[in-house]
Amino acid sequence: MAIQRWIAAIAVAGCALTAAAQNKDTFTPMPLDSGFGRMDISDPPIPAEQIIKEFSAKESAFQDALNHYTYRRTAKVDEVDDDSNKVTGEWYEVDDVIFDPSGKRTERVDFAPANTLKQIMMSPSDLQDLQHGYPFVLTIAEVPKYDIKYVGRQKVDDLECYVFDVSPKTIEKGQRYLDGRIWVDATDLQIVVTNGRMVPDDTRKNSEDLHAPFMTWRQQIDGNYWFPVYTKGEGILHFSGGYGYMAQDVHIRETIKYTDYKKFGSSSKVFYNGQEVTNDPQTPAPAPDSPPR
Repeated sequence: MAIQRWIAAIAVAGCALTAAAQNKDTFTPMPLDSGFGRMDISDPPIPAEQIIKEFSAKESAFQDALNHYTYRRTAKVDEVDDDSNKVTGEWYEVDDVIFDPSGKRTERVDFAPANTLKQIMMSPSDLQDLQHGYPFVLTIAEVPKYDIKYVGRQKVDDLECYVFDVSPKTIEKGQRYLDGRIWVDATDLQIVVTNGRMVPDDTRKNSEDLHAPFMTWRQQIDGNYWFPVYTKGEGILHFSGGYGYMAQDVHIRETIKYTDYKKFGSSSKVFYNGQEVTNDPQTPAPAPDSPPR
């Protein structure tokens, strides 16, 4: 997540991953837990290009379906003291993604207590990542923007998944991209786990705006599509310092929960190679408050 620092009561952006990760093109992943099995690096049963075409079509159908759902997003960013492991400052917000009376999709802040972050602040790219980056969807339209490399097959809990590394081909101003890895369910051909970080970073001194690694889990909510339910991010952010201030490391920890999915109105249809790939979702069940296991 992009974080910015207050200096002398003026917002001076600045954060990084570890120094080792700062100069690398590859992402620094969140640690994988015991739910991830051994990676099978043998060739896939069908060409990787075909898998990408098929799952991006299903992702397009999912994005269309998601655009017709309301849900609640609960986001928290904590500053953590490494000596005591206690939270020393927090940004917390509960937002409802809803439709206004005219049917336009909008967001409403339901609860936002006083921000107690002391060393960092939320930047515009933080909010952009929270709204659109962490619930990453790789649609047909987005595929040309990425280099997508097949990695292998791996089980996530009981799910057989295809694994791909994804990175942006080019960086356009004002746009955010995933640099990381995705796990695609081999049966439903939808992303079930995303691991990486959002880019680009701004590494200019006194204008730094860098991003910590995160992992997002999805869960099948309506019998057809896998919806984001939980995001976890954590990293040591290294401020290079500015205006006479020494460099400082800040440990942040973030969680985002997506709950209470409910269908609103009718959904459109998405076609791929002349065939309809979207299904009319059924009545959804509430999403859990923790990663599916």
